[in-house]
Amino acid sequence: MNEDRCCGIPSLRTERLVLRGFSLNDAKVVQKLAGDERIAATTILIPHPYPDGLAEEWIGTHEQSFAEGKNINLAITEGRSGELIGAIGLTFHHEYGHAEMGYWIAVSKWGMGYCTEAAREMLRYGFLECGLHRIHAHHFGSNPASGKVMEKIGMKCEGRLRDHIRKWDRYEDAVYYGVLRDEWSG
Repeated sequence: MNEDRCCGIPSLRTERLVLRGFSLNDAKVVQKLAGDERIAATTILIPHPYPDGLAEEWIGTHEQSFAEGKNINLAITEGRSGELIGAIGLTFHHEYGHAEMGYWIAVSKWGMGYCTEAAREMLRYGFLECGLHRIHAHHFGSNPASGKVMEKIGMKCEGRLRDHIRKWDRYEDAVYYGVLRDEWSG
């Protein structure tokens, strides 16, 4: 299932996708895709404009962070073409038995089900391979499409924190979702 490994980071396969470790060769594509203002507007940490060198710096942290058990960041690629179309990750809190999921998908691939497919696989990985008890995620209130992804993979809405996040001089609600291993239908 996840036999392929890049720098110790597992590769995961779904019907249409390969989720694999990033390489520095991906940096220019990451900068281009994540640099789209519509992607940055839906994420806490992605800036706009996206500066030169940031993707290389981010990718350069992945191997050590994974080895230390802090997180896993995977490139979402189309299985047939190998085209990089997004990113997905889990930030682990092993002491509590849970992780937070985050993701983004290239604007040109919105509405095609790729994010749902990748997120479903990350739940499987987190629960079955990492032994997590709970996986949670959140989205900006202005991005309900991300909440639909969370619902499709079996997460339940757990609450809304009003004006919780400040992005580009405006406040955003944070809408939280989660799923427990025994609720997950895998």
